[in-house]
Amino acid sequence: MTDPQLSVDGTPVARYVLAPDLDARHGPRPYLHPVRTLAGTPVTDALPADHVWHLGASLAVQDVAGTNLWGGRTYVRGTGYTWRADHGRIVHVGWEDLATDRLDHRLHWCDPTGRVLLTERRVLAASAVPGHDGAWRLDLTSTLTAPADRDVTLGSPATNGRPGGAGYGGFFWRAVAAEPPEVVTARLTGEEQVNGCAEAWVAMTGRAPEGGTYTLVFSGLGPGDRWFVRTTMYPGVCVAFAFEETATIRANTSRHGHYRVVVADGRLDRHTAAALTR
Repeated sequence: MTDPQLSVDGTPVARYVLAPDLDARHGPRPYLHPVRTLAGTPVTDALPADHVWHLGASLAVQDVAGTNLWGGRTYVRGTGYTWRADHGRIVHVGWEDLATDRLDHRLHWCDPTGRVLLTERRVLAASAVPGHDGAWRLDLTSTLTAPADRDVTLGSPATNGRPGGAGYGGFFWRAVAAEPPEVVTARLTGEEQVNGCAEAWVAMTGRAPEGGTYTLVFSGLGPGDRWFVRTTMYPGVCVAFAFEETATIRANTSRHGHYRVVVADGRLDRHTAAALTR
């Protein structure tokens, strides 16, 4: 089928690539790209040369019970990043609702053999921001459920031994920027301070290669989550599920997440960014 699009008041703002035809090493999974501001400025990147497995805005974890669902090399304790035949895929299995402003579907998180590690119910919704004509918001709600007979552990390069705050994996947004973007919270400034924090929101301001300036305001950390942020190596923000310690979804239980991103044209100050998260 044609990839569905999300629109706000008739303006297309995001395409949802449902079943990408990708090498398994790139972590095939549904993802949003391109995502644009209301004025048309692109704010996501996909398949970039520096990290080909970065796919717009998506849910992805590098270590799901030993399966790499992020893509790229796997970090192995005592060895470092290593190419392994451990790549799975996240697949769409059916729609619950399909509308121009709301996508509701079921997914399977699978290991390399196709065995289902987790089931997911995911809802993506796009809406206008009241009182702010230059912004719209994306709400992504995810419920990940473990099988009835086993726990499922989520990990990251950090939990597998990589130093340097590399606890990525979760709801990840690969941005696009002509130069390193700025990143702030209500109290912190810059990648070094923001990476690994548990602030209520993170704002990233950048300039697209085409010239438009944008601000992205992220919120939605759950219990134990942390912000993984990069600005210098590449522009990206992640609600990280296992930043320092593994997270476990117990057998026959679910992990619930609700992530919000305000996508705005122009540069927003801290006060405005904070107000848009309420």
